[in-house]
Amino acid sequence: MLIRHRVYFISAGLIAVLVAIGATAPNRFRDVAEATLDTLGHYFGWFYLISTFVFVIFLLGLAMSRYGKIRLGPQDCKPDYGVFSWLSMLLSAGFGVGLVFYGMAEPIQHLTEPPHGLAEPGSTAAANLAMQYSFFHWGVSQWAAFSLVGLIIAFFQFRKDRPGLVSTMVEPVTKNLPKRQLISDSLDVLAVLATVMGVATSLGLGVLQMNGGLETVFGWPDNLWSKVAILGAMFLCYMASSYSGLDKGIRVLSNLNMGLCLGFMGYMLFAGPTVLILDNFVNGLGNYLGNFINMALNIPPFEKSDWMNRFTLFYWAWVIAWSPFVGTFVARISRGRTITEYVLGVLLVPPLLACAWIAVFGTTALDLQLNGGVDLAGAVSDNVASGLFMMYEVLPHSTFLSAITMVILFVFLVTSADSASYIVSQMTDHGSLNPPLYKRLTWGVLISAICITLIVASGLRGLQSASLVAALPFAVVLFLMMGVLMWELRADRRAMLIELFHRNDDTPVGADLFEADDFSDLTTEQRIRRRMPIQRRR
Repeated sequence: MLIRHRVYFISAGLIAVLVAIGATAPNRFRDVAEATLDTLGHYFGWFYLISTFVFVIFLLGLAMSRYGKIRLGPQDCKPDYGVFSWLSMLLSAGFGVGLVFYGMAEPIQHLTEPPHGLAEPGSTAAANLAMQYSFFHWGVSQWAAFSLVGLIIAFFQFRKDRPGLVSTMVEPVTKNLPKRQLISDSLDVLAVLATVMGVATSLGLGVLQMNGGLETVFGWPDNLWSKVAILGAMFLCYMASSYSGLDKGIRVLSNLNMGLCLGFMGYMLFAGPTVLILDNFVNGLGNYLGNFINMALNIPPFEKSDWMNRFTLFYWAWVIAWSPFVGTFVARISRGRTITEYVLGVLLVPPLLACAWIAVFGTTALDLQLNGGVDLAGAVSDNVASGLFMMYEVLPHSTFLSAITMVILFVFLVTSADSASYIVSQMTDHGSLNPPLYKRLTWGVLISAICITLIVASGLRGLQSASLVAALPFAVVLFLMMGVLMWELRADRRAMLIELFHRNDDTPVGADLFEADDFSDLTTEQRIRRRMPIQRRR
């Protein structure tokens, strides 16, 4: 019994130690964690860029390949969730609070500090670059690691009936190594640590931002008890959602928030500078696509600014470190999709919606900064949350906009915490699709306790930086997982070919996967002659 739950106990113990250090010596812990992160970015920034770019190319190539029709599950199964629910849960897990605030704030930041110094601050050229790089940071590259991990886990979990764990995905590589179990447990513990620390700090930062917004708009006091009240309300909601289960809790909340986001974005599109927003969306998308390779592999060696570390490298470290969490959740809700459907849905649709959100809110903010005489740059510099609500103050129905934003933020935080408690429970229960309720509730309580402890001790930033240190080893693991996936896909397809020609019915399951020239794969199978495919295909 203890052996089965060793990842659970080891992870909980290590997290308790890290939180204790972060709470008792927050400044020292933050300085060490940030220095480590900066060092990794300095020496391995090139590796983060190449890794993310390769992940994008690999996924798109796989979607267009002959493996694209293979389903993540039995070949005759259907998707567990409809398209709207599926995409809603994807967005809730992958974006959340960050997009709500930085959809407006990041273009303003790039306007005042153009990427790589390529334009004059505050100029029209800087505004164009601001949209281009905001699209880049929230586009397909951000979802590449999430999509890759989710695809591999879904393939092994639903098609091969293996546990949905990071260690399982690299088992073919590690099975002959000495101390294989130690390596597997270390990978799973690392995934849990990165997930719990990342979610706890994001939840805490979300609480701080919500409190800042409530203070700016409604005069809510900015003190410890206010933060405790916000976190307490969130805790009750996501515990109730976790108790309800995936189908009732997360799915219902995600659908609600997706509807709110789309409606809110539509309102802002027509309430703001509509034509300018549409022009900027098309222009930004064109610049993003036209300069994608340059941005994806651009790391100027003689640049003295730390812009790269604060933006692109920070983003890529974040998505790689969080890939086990988001990827496992994406895998859990993607059963029954073909590989092509999965890649197009996960890698392209959420980034497109994110770019649309940035175009609406970012263009409105840039227009007010450049032409409206509103100092949003100063507000964003002081506090990201206050910058968003300051923008609302000069728009019609500002109180309504602020209230809707608060509801969206709250639901995003609840769904993020709920999905995190579910996935961490799965990771610490040998990859079970239905981890026991006590583990889901336990991790929910631990995440909230970590969050409030670090809010009190001002230790959120340190733990966040510490969680991103996991990005470097995970990037290496992802390359191993890519190799294992290609080996397994080829073996799976060959096995289906053999099975296809040993069945007696004329329309066997999986026959739609193959073309006339595909049977050349079987030339090494001495039992199957080249003329058999011709006889069977009518």
